[in-house]
Amino acid sequence: MEMLQNIHPGEILKEEFLEPMGITAYRLSKETYLPQTRISEIVKGNRRITADTALRFAKFFGTSAKFWLGLQDDYDLEEEKKAKGAELDTIRQMDSHAA
Repeated sequence: MEMLQNIHPGEILKEEFLEPMGITAYRLSKETYLPQTRISEIVKGNRRITADTALRFAKFFGTSAKFWLGLQDDYDLEEEKKAKGAELDTIRQMDSHAA
């Protein structure tokens, strides 16, 4: 079975928000008081969405900050799982009756 590509929150920002709404990274940076380089790096997938950024995006787009952090958390978990999958597979689940 083919694995789906892990989608960075920056791609969702670009494809689901900026492009359909006709908003540039420059405008988003001005409206949210964030450096344009930060927005560009997020869109390129080179930078994480922090709590500060999530709060600003939530206010601007009318979403929740948890939406943005959730996208980032999902992305981060998948990346870690790929990177450490073999090691994680060696960990046994605790027997609930053994405690």
